[in-house]
Amino acid sequence: METPGRIAATPDNLDFTVENVEKLYYDPNIENKNLAQKWLMQAQVSPQAWQFCWSLLSPDKVPEIQYFGASALHTKISRYWSDIPTDQYESLKTQLFSQIACFSSGSKMVLTRLCVALASLALNTMPEAWPGAVSEMEFQTSRLPQYRKGQVRGALGQEWGSVCPLLQQLLQRTDSPGAVKARVLRCLSSWVLLDVPLSESESLVHDCFSALPDPELFDTAVEAIVNAISQPDSQRYVNTLLKLVPRVLALQEQLREAVQSGDMETCHGICRIAVTLGENHSRTLLEQVDHWQGFLALVNMIMFCTGIPGHYPVNETTSSLTLTFWYTLQDEIMSFETDKQVVYLQVYRPVYFQLVDVLLHKAQFPTDQEYESWSSDEKEQFRIYRVDISDTLMYVYEMLGAELLSNLYEKLGRLLTNTEQPTSWQSIAETIDVNYSDVIPGLIGLIPRISINNALGNPDLSVSSVSTLKKICRECKYDLPPYATNIVAVSQEVLIKQIHKTSQCMWLMQALGFLLSALPVEDILKNLHSLITPYIQQLEKLADETPNPSNKLAIIHILGLLSNLFTTLDISKQDEESADGSAPPVKTAPPPPGPNP
Repeated sequence: METPGRIAATPDNLDFTVENVEKLYYDPNIENKNLAQKWLMQAQVSPQAWQFCWSLLSPDKVPEIQYFGASALHTKISRYWSDIPTDQYESLKTQLFSQIACFSSGSKMVLTRLCVALASLALNTMPEAWPGAVSEMEFQTSRLPQYRKGQVRGALGQEWGSVCPLLQQLLQRTDSPGAVKARVLRCLSSWVLLDVPLSESESLVHDCFSALPDPELFDTAVEAIVNAISQPDSQRYVNTLLKLVPRVLALQEQLREAVQSGDMETCHGICRIAVTLGENHSRTLLEQVDHWQGFLALVNMIMFCTGIPGHYPVNETTSSLTLTFWYTLQDEIMSFETDKQVVYLQVYRPVYFQLVDVLLHKAQFPTDQEYESWSSDEKEQFRIYRVDISDTLMYVYEMLGAELLSNLYEKLGRLLTNTEQPTSWQSIAETIDVNYSDVIPGLIGLIPRISINNALGNPDLSVSSVSTLKKICRECKYDLPPYATNIVAVSQEVLIKQIHKTSQCMWLMQALGFLLSALPVEDILKNLHSLITPYIQQLEKLADETPNPSNKLAIIHILGLLSNLFTTLDISKQDEESADGSAPPVKTAPPPPGPNP
Protein backbone atom coordinates (compact mmCIF):
# COMPACT_ATOMS: atom_id res chain seq x y z
CA MET A 1 0.00 0.00 0.00
CA GLU A 2 1.19 3.47 -0.78
CA THR A 3 2.32 5.68 2.02
CA PRO A 4 0.18 8.83 2.19
CA GLY A 5 1.96 11.83 0.72
CA ARG A 6 4.37 9.68 -1.34
CA ILE A 7 4.30 8.59 -4.97
CA ALA A 8 4.44 4.94 -5.95
CA ALA A 9 7.38 5.31 -8.30
CA THR A 10 10.49 7.53 -8.40
CA PRO A 11 10.58 10.41 -10.90
CA ASP A 12 13.21 8.66 -12.99
CA ASN A 13 10.86 5.93 -14.14
CA LEU A 14 7.76 8.05 -14.77
CA ASP A 15 6.38 8.76 -18.25
CA PHE A 16 6.17 12.37 -19.39
CA THR A 17 2.41 12.80 -19.07
CA VAL A 18 0.05 15.50 -17.86
CA GLU A 19 -0.92 13.46 -14.83
CA ASN A 20 2.67 12.90 -13.75
CA VAL A 21 3.57 16.56 -14.24
CA GLU A 22 0.75 17.56 -11.90
CA LYS A 23 1.70 14.89 -9.35
CA LEU A 24 5.33 15.93 -9.17
CA TYR A 25 4.53 19.65 -9.24
CA TYR A 26 2.56 19.29 -6.01
CA ASP A 27 4.46 16.40 -4.40
CA PRO A 28 4.62 17.31 -0.67
CA ASN A 29 7.45 14.87 0.04
CA ILE A 30 10.64 16.83 0.54
CA GLU A 31 12.77 13.80 -0.37
CA ASN A 32 11.37 13.88 -3.90
CA LYS A 33 11.69 17.65 -4.48
CA ASN A 34 15.15 17.67 -6.06
CA LEU A 35 14.39 14.64 -8.21
CA ALA A 36 11.05 16.13 -9.13
CA GLN A 37 12.66 19.39 -10.20
CA LYS A 38 15.12 17.52 -12.38
CA TRP A 39 12.31 15.45 -13.91
CA LEU A 40 10.20 18.53 -14.65
CA MET A 41 13.12 20.16 -16.47
CA GLN A 42 13.57 17.00 -18.51
CA ALA A 43 9.85 16.98 -19.24
CA GLN A 44 10.05 20.50 -20.67
CA VAL A 45 12.59 19.47 -23.31
CA SER A 46 11.14 16.03 -24.06
CA PRO A 47 9.41 15.30 -27.39
CA GLN A 48 6.19 14.69 -25.41
CA ALA A 49 6.21 18.32 -24.27
CA TRP A 50 4.66 19.30 -27.61
CA GLN A 51 1.58 17.34 -26.54
CA PHE A 52 1.23 17.90 -22.80
CA CYS A 53 2.06 21.65 -22.84
CA TRP A 54 -1.28 22.44 -24.52
CA SER A 55 -3.16 20.25 -22.04
CA LEU A 56 -1.48 22.02 -19.13
CA LEU A 57 -2.86 25.33 -20.48
CA SER A 58 -6.42 24.06 -20.09
CA PRO A 59 -8.76 26.48 -18.25
CA ASP A 60 -9.44 23.86 -15.54
CA LYS A 61 -5.76 23.85 -14.46
CA VAL A 62 -4.40 26.09 -11.73
CA PRO A 63 -2.16 29.03 -12.78
CA GLU A 64 1.04 27.31 -11.61
CA ILE A 65 0.42 24.32 -13.86
CA GLN A 66 -0.58 26.62 -16.75
CA TYR A 67 2.63 28.57 -16.26
CA PHE A 68 4.65 25.37 -16.46
CA GLY A 69 2.89 24.54 -19.74
CA ALA A 70 3.61 27.99 -21.20
CA SER A 71 7.25 27.77 -20.11
CA ALA A 72 7.58 24.33 -21.69
CA LEU A 73 6.15 25.74 -24.90
CA HIS A 74 8.61 28.64 -24.89
CA THR A 75 11.52 26.29 -24.22
CA LYS A 76 10.59 24.04 -27.12
CA ILE A 77 10.15 26.96 -29.55
CA SER A 78 13.30 28.81 -28.56
CA ARG A 79 15.70 25.87 -28.11
CA TYR A 80 14.29 23.00 -30.16
CA TRP A 81 12.89 24.78 -33.19
CA SER A 82 14.34 22.22 -35.58
CA ASP A 83 11.94 19.60 -34.15
CA ILE A 84 8.98 21.38 -35.81
CA PRO A 85 8.17 20.47 -39.41
CA THR A 86 7.76 23.45 -41.73
CA ASP A 87 4.17 22.57 -42.52
CA GLN A 88 3.23 22.95 -38.84
CA TYR A 89 4.42 26.55 -38.45
CA GLU A 90 1.02 27.97 -39.28
CA SER A 91 -0.94 25.73 -36.91
CA LEU A 92 1.52 26.48 -34.10
CA LYS A 93 1.07 30.21 -34.69
CA THR A 94 -2.72 29.85 -34.71
CA GLN A 95 -2.70 27.88 -31.45
CA LEU A 96 -0.51 30.47 -29.76
CA PHE A 97 -2.77 33.34 -30.81
CA SER A 98 -5.75 31.36 -29.53
CA GLN A 99 -4.13 30.78 -26.13
CA ILE A 100 -3.11 34.44 -25.81
CA ALA A 101 -6.70 35.46 -26.49
CA CYS A 102 -7.93 33.00 -23.83
CA PHE A 103 -5.48 34.32 -21.22
CA SER A 104 -6.13 38.00 -22.04
CA SER A 105 -8.37 38.10 -18.98
CA GLY A 106 -6.57 35.38 -17.06
CA SER A 107 -3.25 34.97 -15.28
CA LYS A 108 -0.80 37.73 -16.07
CA MET A 109 2.27 35.52 -15.60
CA VAL A 110 0.91 32.90 -18.02
CA LEU A 111 -0.03 35.55 -20.60
CA THR A 112 3.44 37.08 -20.41
CA ARG A 113 5.07 33.67 -20.90
CA LEU A 114 2.87 32.96 -23.91
CA CYS A 115 3.80 36.33 -25.41
CA VAL A 116 7.48 35.52 -24.99
CA ALA A 117 6.83 32.18 -26.72
CA LEU A 118 5.10 34.03 -29.57
CA ALA A 119 8.05 36.41 -29.86
CA SER A 120 10.40 33.41 -30.11
CA LEU A 121 8.16 31.96 -32.80
CA ALA A 122 8.35 35.24 -34.73
CA LEU A 123 12.12 35.33 -34.36
CA ASN A 124 12.42 31.82 -35.81
CA THR A 125 10.06 32.41 -38.73
CA MET A 126 11.06 35.93 -39.83
CA PRO A 127 11.58 37.05 -42.45
CA GLU A 128 11.16 33.99 -44.68
CA ALA A 129 8.07 32.24 -43.29
CA TRP A 130 6.43 35.17 -41.47
CA PRO A 131 7.59 38.55 -42.87
CA GLY A 132 4.63 40.50 -41.47
CA ALA A 133 4.91 39.06 -37.98
CA VAL A 134 4.62 42.22 -35.93
CA SER A 135 1.75 43.77 -37.89
CA GLU A 136 -0.19 40.49 -37.68
CA MET A 137 0.44 40.28 -33.95
CA GLU A 138 -0.82 43.84 -33.59
CA PHE A 139 -3.98 42.91 -35.48
CA GLN A 140 -4.54 39.68 -33.58
CA THR A 141 -4.23 41.42 -30.22
CA SER A 142 -6.40 44.41 -31.15
CA ARG A 143 -9.33 42.98 -29.19
CA LEU A 144 -7.35 42.70 -25.97
CA PRO A 145 -7.93 45.22 -23.18
CA GLN A 146 -5.62 48.21 -23.46
CA TYR A 147 -3.40 47.25 -20.55
CA ARG A 148 -3.03 43.73 -21.97
CA LYS A 149 -2.00 45.15 -25.31
CA GLY A 150 0.77 46.99 -23.52
CA GLN A 151 1.95 43.76 -21.94
CA VAL A 152 2.00 42.00 -25.29
CA ARG A 153 3.87 44.86 -26.96
CA GLY A 154 6.33 44.98 -24.08
CA ALA A 155 7.05 41.27 -24.27
CA LEU A 156 7.58 41.48 -28.01
CA GLY A 157 9.76 44.58 -27.75
CA GLN A 158 12.10 42.79 -25.35
CA GLU A 159 13.05 40.44 -28.18
CA TRP A 160 14.39 43.29 -30.36
CA GLY A 161 17.92 42.69 -29.11
CA SER A 162 17.82 39.23 -30.67
CA VAL A 163 16.05 40.28 -33.86
CA CYS A 164 18.20 43.29 -34.78
CA PRO A 165 21.54 41.48 -35.42
CA LEU A 166 19.79 38.89 -37.58
CA LEU A 167 18.08 41.53 -39.72
CA GLN A 168 21.26 43.54 -40.07
CA GLN A 169 23.23 40.47 -41.11
CA LEU A 170 20.70 39.59 -43.80
CA LEU A 171 20.58 43.16 -45.14
CA GLN A 172 24.34 43.63 -45.28
CA ARG A 173 25.17 40.30 -46.90
CA THR A 174 25.93 40.85 -50.56
CA ASP A 175 24.68 37.37 -51.46
CA SER A 176 21.26 37.81 -49.84
CA PRO A 177 18.54 37.53 -52.51
CA GLY A 178 16.45 40.63 -53.16
CA ALA A 179 13.31 38.84 -51.98
CA VAL A 180 14.94 38.09 -48.61
CA LYS A 181 16.07 41.70 -48.20
CA ALA A 182 12.55 42.91 -49.00
CA ARG A 183 11.17 40.66 -46.27
CA VAL A 184 13.80 41.93 -43.85
CA LEU A 185 12.72 45.52 -44.57
CA ARG A 186 9.05 44.65 -44.03
CA CYS A 187 10.00 42.90 -40.82
CA LEU A 188 11.94 45.96 -39.62
CA SER A 189 9.02 48.19 -40.57
CA SER A 190 6.79 46.13 -38.28
CA TRP A 191 9.21 45.88 -35.36
CA VAL A 192 9.84 49.62 -35.08
CA LEU A 193 6.11 50.08 -34.50
CA LEU A 194 6.68 48.43 -31.10
CA ASP A 195 8.37 51.64 -29.91
CA VAL A 196 11.87 50.30 -30.50
CA PRO A 197 14.20 53.19 -29.52
CA LEU A 198 15.51 54.97 -32.62
CA SER A 199 19.05 54.74 -31.24
CA GLU A 200 18.74 50.93 -31.21
CA SER A 201 17.50 50.76 -34.82
CA GLU A 202 19.86 53.46 -36.10
CA SER A 203 22.25 51.14 -37.94
CA LEU A 204 19.38 49.33 -39.64
CA VAL A 205 17.79 52.62 -40.67
CA HIS A 206 21.07 53.60 -42.33
CA ASP A 207 21.03 50.23 -44.12
CA CYS A 208 17.55 51.14 -45.38
CA PHE A 209 18.96 54.31 -46.94
CA SER A 210 21.59 52.19 -48.65
CA ALA A 211 18.78 50.04 -50.11
CA LEU A 212 16.92 52.97 -51.71
CA PRO A 213 18.82 52.89 -55.05
CA ASP A 214 17.53 49.34 -55.63
CA PRO A 215 14.13 49.64 -57.41
CA GLU A 216 13.00 46.29 -55.98
CA LEU A 217 13.63 47.43 -52.40
CA PHE A 218 12.72 51.11 -52.74
CA ASP A 219 9.09 51.02 -51.52
CA THR A 220 9.75 48.73 -48.53
CA ALA A 221 12.86 50.73 -47.56
CA VAL A 222 10.86 54.00 -47.64
CA GLU A 223 8.16 52.46 -45.43
CA ALA A 224 10.73 51.22 -42.91
CA ILE A 225 12.49 54.60 -42.72
CA VAL A 226 9.22 56.53 -42.36
CA ASN A 227 7.97 54.20 -39.62
CA ALA A 228 11.26 54.40 -37.72
CA ILE A 229 11.59 58.20 -37.67
CA SER A 230 7.92 58.90 -37.00
CA GLN A 231 7.72 56.98 -33.72
CA PRO A 232 6.53 59.23 -30.87
CA ASP A 233 9.67 59.05 -28.74
CA SER A 234 12.19 59.27 -31.61
CA GLN A 235 12.67 63.00 -30.94
CA ARG A 236 14.58 62.04 -27.79
CA TYR A 237 17.47 60.72 -29.88
CA VAL A 238 18.88 64.01 -31.13
CA ASN A 239 22.27 62.68 -32.21
CA THR A 240 20.63 59.95 -34.28
CA LEU A 241 18.33 62.49 -35.94
CA LEU A 242 21.27 64.75 -36.77
CA LYS A 243 23.02 61.81 -38.45
CA LEU A 244 19.92 61.14 -40.55
CA VAL A 245 19.72 64.69 -41.97
CA PRO A 246 22.72 64.27 -44.33
CA ARG A 247 21.40 60.86 -45.40
CA VAL A 248 18.14 62.51 -46.46
CA LEU A 249 19.92 65.40 -48.18
CA ALA A 250 22.02 62.87 -50.12
CA LEU A 251 18.79 61.70 -51.81
CA GLN A 252 18.40 64.99 -53.70
CA GLU A 253 20.29 63.75 -56.75
CA GLN A 254 18.11 60.64 -56.94
CA LEU A 255 15.07 62.92 -56.53
CA ARG A 256 16.11 65.22 -59.39
CA GLU A 257 16.75 62.26 -61.68
CA ALA A 258 13.31 60.90 -60.82
CA VAL A 259 11.71 64.26 -61.64
CA GLN A 260 13.49 64.44 -64.99
CA SER A 261 12.49 60.90 -65.93
CA GLY A 262 8.89 61.32 -64.72
CA ASP A 263 9.29 58.62 -62.05
CA MET A 264 6.40 59.71 -59.79
CA GLU A 265 6.78 56.77 -57.38
CA THR A 266 10.40 57.59 -56.55
CA CYS A 267 9.60 61.30 -56.17
CA HIS A 268 6.74 60.41 -53.84
CA GLY A 269 8.87 58.08 -51.69
CA ILE A 270 11.81 60.45 -51.25
CA CYS A 271 9.44 63.31 -50.46
CA ARG A 272 7.75 61.17 -47.80
CA ILE A 273 11.10 60.61 -46.10
CA ALA A 274 12.09 64.29 -46.14
CA VAL A 275 8.67 65.48 -44.96
CA THR A 276 8.45 62.86 -42.20
CA LEU A 277 11.81 63.92 -40.79
CA GLY A 278 10.98 67.62 -41.02
CA GLU A 279 7.38 67.40 -39.85
CA ASN A 280 8.01 65.15 -36.84
CA HIS A 281 11.22 66.79 -35.67
CA SER A 282 11.03 70.47 -36.68
CA ARG A 283 11.43 71.78 -33.15
CA THR A 284 14.20 69.36 -32.22
CA LEU A 285 16.20 70.24 -35.33
CA LEU A 286 15.48 73.98 -35.02
CA GLU A 287 16.92 73.90 -31.50
CA GLN A 288 20.22 72.47 -32.73
CA VAL A 289 21.56 75.93 -33.61
CA ASP A 290 25.03 74.59 -34.43
CA HIS A 291 23.47 72.55 -37.22
CA TRP A 292 21.09 75.21 -38.58
CA GLN A 293 22.48 74.98 -42.11
CA GLY A 294 21.66 71.27 -42.33
CA PHE A 295 18.05 71.83 -41.31
CA LEU A 296 17.70 74.82 -43.66
CA ALA A 297 18.95 72.56 -46.46
CA LEU A 298 16.27 70.03 -45.51
CA VAL A 299 13.62 72.78 -45.60
CA ASN A 300 14.80 73.81 -49.07
CA MET A 301 14.62 70.18 -50.18
CA ILE A 302 11.00 70.07 -49.04
CA MET A 303 10.44 73.35 -50.91
CA PHE A 304 11.67 71.62 -54.05
CA CYS A 305 9.11 68.87 -53.41
CA THR A 306 6.36 71.49 -52.96
CA GLY A 307 7.20 73.10 -56.29
CA ILE A 308 7.80 69.88 -58.19
CA PRO A 309 7.02 70.48 -61.89
CA GLY A 310 3.66 69.56 -63.32
CA HIS A 311 0.00 69.87 -62.40
CA TYR A 312 -1.37 67.97 -59.44
CA PRO A 313 -2.72 65.24 -59.58
CA VAL A 314 -2.13 64.47 -63.27
CA ASN A 315 1.61 65.09 -63.66
CA GLU A 316 2.65 64.72 -60.03
CA THR A 317 1.25 63.52 -56.71
CA THR A 318 4.05 64.69 -54.43
CA SER A 319 3.51 68.37 -53.67
CA SER A 320 0.38 67.82 -51.57
CA LEU A 321 2.42 65.79 -49.07
CA THR A 322 4.38 68.87 -48.05
CA LEU A 323 1.62 71.31 -47.10
CA THR A 324 1.25 70.15 -43.50
CA PHE A 325 5.00 70.55 -42.98
CA TRP A 326 4.76 74.30 -43.60
CA TYR A 327 2.05 74.62 -40.95
CA THR A 328 4.17 72.64 -38.49
CA LEU A 329 7.37 74.62 -39.12
CA GLN A 330 5.52 77.93 -38.75
CA ASP A 331 3.89 76.79 -35.50
CA GLU A 332 7.26 75.77 -34.06
CA ILE A 333 8.94 79.05 -35.04
CA MET A 334 6.11 81.16 -33.61
CA SER A 335 6.07 79.16 -30.36
CA PHE A 336 9.60 80.22 -29.38
CA GLU A 337 10.24 83.06 -26.97
CA THR A 338 10.36 86.48 -28.61
CA ASP A 339 14.15 86.83 -28.74
CA LYS A 340 14.60 83.38 -30.34
CA GLN A 341 11.63 83.94 -32.61
CA VAL A 342 13.23 87.07 -34.06
CA VAL A 343 16.37 85.11 -34.96
CA TYR A 344 14.45 82.28 -36.60
CA LEU A 345 12.25 84.71 -38.55
CA GLN A 346 15.34 86.35 -40.04
CA VAL A 347 16.22 82.99 -41.56
CA TYR A 348 12.78 81.65 -42.45
CA ARG A 349 10.69 84.67 -43.52
CA PRO A 350 12.46 84.71 -46.92
CA VAL A 351 11.77 80.98 -47.17
CA TYR A 352 8.05 81.55 -46.63
CA PHE A 353 7.94 84.33 -49.21
CA GLN A 354 9.50 81.88 -51.62
CA LEU A 355 6.84 79.37 -50.58
CA VAL A 356 4.11 81.86 -51.51
CA ASP A 357 5.53 82.16 -55.03
CA VAL A 358 5.76 78.37 -55.35
CA LEU A 359 2.20 77.78 -54.15
CA LEU A 360 0.75 80.48 -56.41
CA HIS A 361 2.43 78.81 -59.35
CA LYS A 362 1.15 75.36 -58.33
CA ALA A 363 -2.41 76.71 -57.98
CA GLN A 364 -2.59 77.94 -61.57
CA PHE A 365 -4.90 76.16 -63.97
CA PRO A 366 -3.49 74.34 -66.99
CA THR A 367 -4.47 75.41 -70.48
CA ASP A 368 -8.12 74.94 -71.38
CA GLN A 369 -7.21 72.16 -73.78
CA GLU A 370 -5.23 70.25 -71.17
CA TYR A 371 -7.85 70.80 -68.49
CA GLU A 372 -10.61 69.44 -70.74
CA SER A 373 -8.64 66.19 -71.09
CA TRP A 374 -8.72 65.57 -67.33
CA SER A 375 -11.22 63.18 -65.78
CA SER A 376 -13.89 64.47 -63.39
CA ASP A 377 -12.03 62.83 -60.50
CA GLU A 378 -8.78 64.61 -61.43
CA LYS A 379 -10.62 67.94 -61.65
CA GLU A 380 -12.12 67.39 -58.20
CA GLN A 381 -8.74 66.49 -56.70
CA PHE A 382 -7.26 69.63 -58.25
CA ARG A 383 -10.09 71.74 -56.82
CA ILE A 384 -9.47 70.37 -53.33
CA TYR A 385 -5.73 70.85 -53.80
CA ARG A 386 -6.26 74.53 -54.64
CA VAL A 387 -8.43 74.96 -51.55
CA ASP A 388 -5.62 73.40 -49.47
CA ILE A 389 -3.12 75.81 -51.01
CA SER A 390 -5.41 78.75 -50.26
CA ASP A 391 -5.71 77.60 -46.63
CA THR A 392 -1.93 77.29 -46.40
CA LEU A 393 -1.41 80.79 -47.76
CA MET A 394 -3.95 82.21 -45.33
CA TYR A 395 -2.04 80.54 -42.50
CA VAL A 396 1.25 81.94 -43.78
CA TYR A 397 -0.37 85.39 -43.64
CA GLU A 398 -0.43 85.09 -39.84
CA MET A 399 3.36 85.17 -39.90
CA LEU A 400 4.12 87.44 -42.86
CA GLY A 401 1.28 89.92 -42.30
CA ALA A 402 0.76 93.09 -44.34
CA GLU A 403 3.98 92.57 -46.30
CA LEU A 404 2.44 89.43 -47.82
CA LEU A 405 -0.73 91.33 -48.78
CA SER A 406 1.26 94.05 -50.50
CA ASN A 407 3.26 91.36 -52.26
CA LEU A 408 0.10 89.64 -53.50
CA TYR A 409 -1.47 92.92 -54.56
CA GLU A 410 1.56 93.77 -56.68
CA LYS A 411 1.53 90.34 -58.30
CA LEU A 412 -2.18 90.57 -59.02
CA GLY A 413 -1.77 94.00 -60.57
CA ARG A 414 1.04 92.80 -62.83
CA LEU A 415 -0.89 89.74 -63.96
CA LEU A 416 -4.12 91.63 -64.67
CA THR A 417 -2.23 94.06 -66.89
CA ASN A 418 -0.44 91.20 -68.66
CA THR A 419 -2.65 90.05 -71.52
CA GLU A 420 -0.43 87.00 -72.11
CA GLN A 421 -1.61 85.42 -68.83
CA PRO A 422 -5.38 85.96 -68.75
CA THR A 423 -6.31 83.29 -66.18
CA SER A 424 -3.41 82.99 -63.76
CA TRP A 425 -4.73 85.83 -61.57
CA GLN A 426 -7.24 83.46 -59.96
CA SER A 427 -4.70 81.77 -57.70
CA ILE A 428 -3.82 85.16 -56.22
CA ALA A 429 -7.28 86.72 -56.06
CA GLU A 430 -8.62 83.80 -54.04
CA THR A 431 -5.83 84.24 -51.51
CA ILE A 432 -6.10 87.89 -50.53
CA ASP A 433 -7.75 88.35 -47.16
CA VAL A 434 -10.17 91.21 -47.53
CA ASN A 435 -10.81 91.37 -43.79
CA TYR A 436 -7.57 93.10 -42.79
CA SER A 437 -6.01 94.29 -46.01
CA ASP A 438 -4.50 97.77 -46.22
CA VAL A 439 -4.49 97.46 -50.00
CA ILE A 440 -8.27 97.34 -50.46
CA PRO A 441 -8.49 100.66 -52.35
CA GLY A 442 -5.99 99.41 -54.91
CA LEU A 443 -7.62 96.00 -55.02
CA ILE A 444 -11.02 97.53 -55.71
CA GLY A 445 -9.45 99.49 -58.53
CA LEU A 446 -8.35 96.22 -60.14
CA ILE A 447 -11.88 94.76 -60.21
CA PRO A 448 -12.77 96.18 -63.64
CA ARG A 449 -9.81 94.29 -65.05
CA ILE A 450 -11.12 90.97 -63.69
CA SER A 451 -13.52 89.14 -65.99
CA ILE A 452 -16.13 88.22 -63.41
CA ASN A 453 -18.16 86.58 -66.13
CA ASN A 454 -15.33 84.13 -66.88
CA ALA A 455 -14.99 83.21 -63.21
CA LEU A 456 -18.65 82.91 -62.22
CA GLY A 457 -19.55 81.26 -65.50
CA ASN A 458 -17.05 78.42 -65.05
CA PRO A 459 -18.57 75.43 -63.18
CA ASP A 460 -15.07 74.20 -62.27
CA LEU A 461 -14.47 77.44 -60.36
CA SER A 462 -17.87 77.36 -58.70
CA VAL A 463 -16.89 77.11 -55.04
CA SER A 464 -13.84 79.38 -55.20
CA SER A 465 -15.38 82.08 -57.40
CA VAL A 466 -18.71 82.33 -55.54
CA SER A 467 -17.19 82.20 -52.06
CA THR A 468 -14.60 84.83 -53.02
CA LEU A 469 -17.29 87.13 -54.43
CA LYS A 470 -19.35 86.70 -51.28
CA LYS A 471 -16.39 87.63 -49.06
CA ILE A 472 -15.63 90.73 -51.13
CA CYS A 473 -19.27 91.85 -51.15
CA ARG A 474 -19.56 91.30 -47.43
CA GLU A 475 -16.36 93.11 -46.41
CA CYS A 476 -16.02 95.75 -49.15
CA LYS A 477 -19.64 96.53 -50.09
CA TYR A 478 -19.26 100.30 -49.65
CA ASP A 479 -16.43 100.31 -52.21
CA LEU A 480 -18.41 98.33 -54.79
CA PRO A 481 -21.36 100.53 -55.95
CA PRO A 482 -19.58 101.55 -59.20
CA TYR A 483 -19.42 97.87 -60.17
CA ALA A 484 -22.77 96.76 -58.76
CA THR A 485 -24.67 96.80 -62.07
CA ASN A 486 -22.13 94.50 -63.73
CA ILE A 487 -21.96 92.12 -60.74
CA VAL A 488 -25.75 91.82 -60.49
CA ALA A 489 -26.14 91.26 -64.24
CA VAL A 490 -23.51 88.51 -64.41
CA SER A 491 -24.85 86.87 -61.25
CA GLN A 492 -28.39 86.90 -62.61
CA GLU A 493 -27.19 85.34 -65.85
CA VAL A 494 -25.40 82.42 -64.18
CA LEU A 495 -28.38 81.84 -61.87
CA ILE A 496 -30.75 81.60 -64.83
CA LYS A 497 -28.38 79.22 -66.64
CA GLN A 498 -28.19 77.07 -63.46
CA ILE A 499 -24.43 76.74 -63.75
CA HIS A 500 -23.85 76.25 -60.02
CA LYS A 501 -25.05 73.73 -57.48
CA THR A 502 -27.74 74.68 -54.98
CA SER A 503 -25.36 75.66 -52.17
CA GLN A 504 -23.33 77.96 -54.42
CA CYS A 505 -26.55 79.57 -55.71
CA MET A 506 -27.49 80.36 -52.10
CA TRP A 507 -24.05 81.89 -51.45
CA LEU A 508 -24.39 83.99 -54.60
CA MET A 509 -27.73 85.39 -53.41
CA GLN A 510 -26.13 86.19 -50.06
CA ALA A 511 -23.37 88.05 -51.90
CA LEU A 512 -25.95 90.08 -53.81
CA GLY A 513 -27.73 90.90 -50.54
CA PHE A 514 -24.52 92.34 -49.11
CA LEU A 515 -23.84 94.25 -52.32
CA LEU A 516 -27.30 95.79 -52.61
CA SER A 517 -27.22 96.89 -48.95
CA ALA A 518 -24.66 99.57 -49.85
CA LEU A 519 -26.73 101.11 -52.68
CA PRO A 520 -29.26 103.94 -52.48
CA VAL A 521 -32.83 102.78 -51.89
CA GLU A 522 -33.87 103.60 -55.47
CA ASP A 523 -31.07 101.43 -56.88
CA ILE A 524 -31.87 98.63 -54.44
CA LEU A 525 -35.50 98.56 -55.60
CA LYS A 526 -34.52 98.65 -59.28
CA ASN A 527 -32.06 95.77 -58.89
CA LEU A 528 -34.47 93.77 -56.75
CA HIS A 529 -37.16 94.16 -59.38
CA SER A 530 -35.00 92.73 -62.15
CA LEU A 531 -33.51 90.09 -59.86
CA ILE A 532 -36.58 88.58 -58.19
CA THR A 533 -39.33 89.16 -60.79
CA PRO A 534 -38.42 85.99 -62.78
CA TYR A 535 -38.60 83.93 -59.56
CA ILE A 536 -41.98 85.41 -58.57
CA GLN A 537 -43.31 84.52 -62.01
CA GLN A 538 -41.97 80.96 -61.66
CA LEU A 539 -43.65 80.62 -58.27
CA GLU A 540 -47.00 81.72 -59.72
CA LYS A 541 -46.68 79.16 -62.51
CA LEU A 542 -45.67 76.37 -60.12
CA ALA A 543 -48.55 77.23 -57.78
CA ASP A 544 -51.04 76.55 -60.59
CA GLU A 545 -49.60 73.10 -61.30
CA THR A 546 -50.71 69.86 -59.69
CA PRO A 547 -48.41 69.22 -56.69
CA ASN A 548 -45.67 66.65 -57.38
CA PRO A 549 -42.11 65.97 -56.13
CA SER A 550 -40.55 67.86 -59.03
CA ASN A 551 -42.35 71.17 -58.58
CA LYS A 552 -42.03 70.83 -54.81
CA LEU A 553 -38.21 70.85 -55.15
CA ALA A 554 -38.39 73.81 -57.54
CA ILE A 555 -40.51 75.81 -55.08
CA ILE A 556 -38.16 75.00 -52.20
CA HIS A 557 -35.18 76.07 -54.32
CA ILE A 558 -36.73 79.44 -55.23
CA LEU A 559 -37.80 80.13 -51.65
CA GLY A 560 -34.26 79.29 -50.56
CA LEU A 561 -32.80 81.78 -53.01
CA LEU A 562 -35.12 84.57 -51.84
CA SER A 563 -34.53 83.72 -48.20
CA ASN A 564 -30.72 83.89 -48.61
CA LEU A 565 -31.01 87.19 -50.49
CA PHE A 566 -33.10 88.86 -47.77
CA THR A 567 -30.99 87.36 -44.98
CA THR A 568 -28.05 89.56 -45.96
CA LEU A 569 -29.96 92.53 -47.43
CA ASP A 570 -29.81 95.23 -44.75
CA ILE A 571 -31.46 98.63 -45.48
CA SER A 572 -31.43 99.84 -41.88
CA LYS A 573 -28.52 102.16 -42.70
CA GLN A 574 -30.54 103.65 -45.52
CA ASP A 575 -33.32 104.54 -43.05
CA GLU A 576 -30.82 106.20 -40.72
CA GLU A 577 -29.40 108.30 -43.56
CA SER A 578 -32.88 109.40 -44.65
CA ALA A 579 -33.66 110.47 -41.09
CA ASP A 580 -30.57 112.55 -40.34
CA GLY A 581 -29.12 113.30 -43.79
CA SER A 582 -25.74 111.97 -42.74
CA ALA A 583 -22.98 110.88 -45.09
CA PRO A 584 -22.78 107.29 -46.31
CA PRO A 585 -21.95 104.98 -43.43
CA VAL A 586 -18.44 103.81 -42.81
CA LYS A 587 -17.71 100.14 -43.08
CA THR A 588 -19.09 98.26 -40.10
CA ALA A 589 -18.72 94.74 -38.86
CA PRO A 590 -20.80 92.36 -40.97
CA PRO A 591 -23.51 90.19 -39.47
CA PRO A 592 -22.21 86.91 -38.07
CA PRO A 593 -21.49 84.58 -41.00
CA GLY A 594 -23.31 81.29 -41.37
CA PRO A 595 -21.66 77.92 -41.79
CA ASN A 596 -20.67 78.62 -45.40
CA PRO A 597 -17.85 80.90 -46.61
